[in-house]
Amino acid sequence: MADDSYLTIASPAETALRERSSKFLAYAYPVCSEEQIRDYLDALRKQYYDATHHCYAWRLGPHGETFRANDDGEPSGTAGKPILGQLLSNELTDCLIVVVRYFGGTKLGVPGLIAAYKDAAAEVIAVAEIVERTVDCRIRVDFPYIAMNDIMRAIKEEQPAIHRQDFDNLCTFELSIRASRAEVLIEKLKKAGGSIADDSL
Repeated sequence: MADDSYLTIASPAETALRERSSKFLAYAYPVCSEEQIRDYLDALRKQYYDATHHCYAWRLGPHGETFRANDDGEPSGTAGKPILGQLLSNELTDCLIVVVRYFGGTKLGVPGLIAAYKDAAAEVIAVAEIVERTVDCRIRVDFPYIAMNDIMRAIKEEQPAIHRQDFDNLCTFELSIRASRAEVLIEKLKKAGGSIADDSL
């Protein structure tokens, strides 16, 4: 996979499994901020207030550079880590997986817990739709009206997404394009008479 693309899930997914009378409910969510993660966790804790554990792991950022795993009272490393392991082995990021456990009276032991949380995470990933997203750069270009045709030609050639356009004495486009193609677009826009705002890229 290219440096400027990553895998995540398209929409929330859920599964349930039983392991020796314990019930494991697994939820996967596409997320883009820690605030969003907190909201999902709070909602599940409210919904399943009587559950024994709410264990989870998440990764954020195109390369999963921010991540966390939480055992929520299970023995250390038996829940959050195996869930995170599934995110890693499936190369998923911008994704939260929560496994809610209802203890059924039979202890599973450390190997049993690790296997159960791993399986629950693997199952919810299996039912989720995995999608590839690109890492995009936002670019703002200002240009005089006279340069419009040349700017439009550059945009037509490189096909960035257009988010905003203002046509006045000074015209402005706000664009986004896949990171690996940003430099080429910027060069073309500059050649066409545009000036690139400092906060671009």
